[in-house]
Amino acid sequence: MVRLLSWAALLAAAALLPFAADLAGQGYYVGFATRILVFAIAAMALDLVLGYGGLVSLGHAAYLGIGAYAVGIWTSHGVTAAPVHWATAIAAGGLFALLTGLVALRTAGVAFIMITLAFAQMLFFLAVSLKGYGGDDGLTLWDTARLGPLDLGDDRTLYWVALAWLVLLLLLGRRLVGARFGLVLLGARANERRMRAMGLEVGRHRLLAYVLSGMATSIAGCLLAHTTDFVSPAYMNWQVSGELVVMVILGGIGTLYGAIVGAAALLLLEELLAGLTQHWRLILGAILIAMAILPRRGLATLLAAIRGRS
Repeated sequence: MVRLLSWAALLAAAALLPFAADLAGQGYYVGFATRILVFAIAAMALDLVLGYGGLVSLGHAAYLGIGAYAVGIWTSHGVTAAPVHWATAIAAGGLFALLTGLVALRTAGVAFIMITLAFAQMLFFLAVSLKGYGGDDGLTLWDTARLGPLDLGDDRTLYWVALAWLVLLLLLGRRLVGARFGLVLLGARANERRMRAMGLEVGRHRLLAYVLSGMATSIAGCLLAHTTDFVSPAYMNWQVSGELVVMVILGGIGTLYGAIVGAAALLLLEELLAGLTQHWRLILGAILIAMAILPRRGLATLLAAIRGRS
């Protein structure tokens, strides 16, 4: 009961953040908080395959790009209905994950990393070649998406929509990993041979997890395009995939909510350090190394331990 009340209080505080930012005259932070929610969704989706499936994907930025280009292409043709954008992104992201997963999941370890990276880079260069949609210069969105009567060009509305998506996907994710599906993924991560000997279809479970993860990350890509009013091949750069992996590891793999903590921590650190010095990446790197060494299970586990002591 206490845990449920804690989550309810946290959700209420998150929902009231735009009002607090307005009262403080810091409207900028509504957009920044939306960016955190977007990357939290993407990191949480990656945690499904990385934390539970034990598969290190270095190509998940591709799904961010798929979602962003779903928004960009539809908007350039005058279609601004957000449900159309989201449905297209989910379908395209799921199809790309299915086709690439059928190949990538035949491998493991370093080979899996390299194949996912290669597929993402192929999509990156495809986007660069789309001169009709901005090519490597990217595509500016001159109209905002709409969700019924709601205009997603409004920062507060977009923030609440992103928050709703995060909560929805977290609840679905928790239900999924708590079911037999999640147990099979965890069992295969610990001892794949034993799970196969028990007659369980490890490959199918991993493929489904990979597809679901790609679909959820594509939603994050849509929200990223809504946030920036811009679409670029840079969203699919391998460095973005690396940042998502860092977020998951920093927050704590295999928890889902740890990825949310990791995304918030990394983006807040970047924002804070960038305001202090132009050499902020050097400091950030040292902090990440220290965090990776000290709390071996990530920030979420560290926070839970502190709460338990108190």
